[in-house]
Amino acid sequence: MKRAVLTLLIPPFAACRFGCAGCCAAPIGVFWLASITSIIYGLLGGPTNLMGPSINTILLGVGMWGIASVWTAITIRSAGDDKCENRSSAVCNKILPDNDESDPFDEVRKAR
Repeated sequence: MKRAVLTLLIPPFAACRFGCAGCCAAPIGVFWLASITSIIYGLLGGPTNLMGPSINTILLGVGMWGIASVWTAITIRSAGDDKCENRSSAVCNKILPDNDESDPFDEVRKAR
């Protein structure tokens, strides 16, 4: 319940707290802050300086808030997955040098 509420109200904090902070917290924060700015700007009249609220600008802000919330939910859900679970994972495949390959740092040490 706490995750869902934080995901809807404060997506960047939820991404830092329950997800992968190094991966997605900053771009989610940018979307969230832009949505807050758009909603406030729309309430003040928007780009056309209307006397009342600009519905299009407010809807843009709500849409960006929704994108940030969905992105956070996906980040939280995939943070628990093990990246090395399947053998075809590109993250976990390591290329080991053959026995006949020289160490590249040996060339640097020789040059000194």
